[in-house]
Amino acid sequence: MPEKKPSFLSPHTALAFDYGTQSIGVAVGQSITGTATPLKCLPARDGIPNWDNIKELLTEWKPDTLIVGLPLNMDGSDSELCQRARKFSRRLKGRFGIACKLCDERLSTREAKELTGQYGNFRNKPVDSIAAVLILETWFKE
Repeated sequence: MPEKKPSFLSPHTALAFDYGTQSIGVAVGQSITGTATPLKCLPARDGIPNWDNIKELLTEWKPDTLIVGLPLNMDGSDSELCQRARKFSRRLKGRFGIACKLCDERLSTREAKELTGQYGNFRNKPVDSIAAVLILETWFKE
């Protein structure tokens, strides 16, 4: 049976994460408009964030739901990072007790680069939080 999403007749705040091994993009959004805003990227060490940074975001934004982008391959199969993104999602739920959902994020980084006019190497100007915006806005539309 498909999971029932919350009613969007009342405001519903969500934080989205674009999981990566070196940085994790973050965005906040709300259901009334279905839009999101990028927040500061969180540094990660081999995919592990500073959990205190995430706690600060949760305290500030008080989200009802957390969304983690699932980096599937174009054919829908799991990419190398899928298992780690799922583990990150489970840890978020376990540490903070907030519902955590996965959302297909195929091509979100590519679209984020196009939206910002960045091509090629983007290490100096990461687009992870823009990708998190796209992930969250996709989740609101589903």
